[in-house]
Amino acid sequence: MYLMMSFQTRAMRPPRNDDGLMSNICETRVLRTTVQVDGEEASYLTVEQDGPPVLLLHGTYWSRAWLPVLDGLAGAGLRPLAVDLPGLGRSGGELTLETAAVPALADWVARFASALKLSGPIAVAGHDIGGAIAQHLLVHDRLEVPRLALVNSVTYDSWPVPGVARYRDPEIAATTTAEDFLAARRQAVETALAGATTGRRIADYLDPLTDPRVRRSWMSLAGAADSRYTLSLVPALQRSQAPKLLIWGEDDSFQKVVYAERLVSEIPHTTLIRIPEAHHIPMENAPGRIAHALGDFFLA
Repeated sequence: MYLMMSFQTRAMRPPRNDDGLMSNICETRVLRTTVQVDGEEASYLTVEQDGPPVLLLHGTYWSRAWLPVLDGLAGAGLRPLAVDLPGLGRSGGELTLETAAVPALADWVARFASALKLSGPIAVAGHDIGGAIAQHLLVHDRLEVPRLALVNSVTYDSWPVPGVARYRDPEIAATTTAEDFLAARRQAVETALAGATTGRRIADYLDPLTDPRVRRSWMSLAGAADSRYTLSLVPALQRSQAPKLLIWGEDDSFQKVVYAERLVSEIPHTTLIRIPEAHHIPMENAPGRIAHALGDFFLA
């Protein structure tokens, strides 16, 4: 494992409104940078400052999903780290069915944290399949996780959803053209963004998938998606004393809020914040509210 880090000094593009004009946020401190993990570049978004670290994990999207809340988390005094899983987003490497399984990805995240020389308590938040990885990190002590946040996460047997599960069929995965795949992902992104949909955001979310290597990694992530990885965690989660926060876009048709309600009723020390008029990526609908809720939770 290599511990050398390289940094880009250019800040991420500020959010834009529906007309393509700069929003009221005229600048951002968010940077994209890399660290070597297993001999490959692991790319992540961060605000370089002192403060308690918080790992932000994605699923079938990429680190871009966390971008709207990063400045807010940094403003609260946290050091946000939104990493691209190997082979996805801007990270190097390529996933296989074995390395794309949730336990293997949890191990990789632990190695990523080690490459950054993080030690001691590390707060973790997970979105989508990233939530399954986050739960594994907590339950199996891959990291010292004092607090866990899940945002429209997979839980129980809520996944894989049909749009992902179909690619578990090797024949479908092998015969799907790039054009058909990108069209399907575009439809999923449009649904996930709901009221926050803009042409710029759709293009941002789809951009890494124009790379054949990233598409193959995504297919491996889909092929390895298996609800046994979350169902098996339930007994340990019920015993866990760590505080847990659920933030949920109420209109999500992929990861329905009923699963969050079930989690709150069955898992102790769990709180649910519902985000109205938001779908699967509520960070785009209510970035200020979500950043504030996460900041308050992780710094409590």
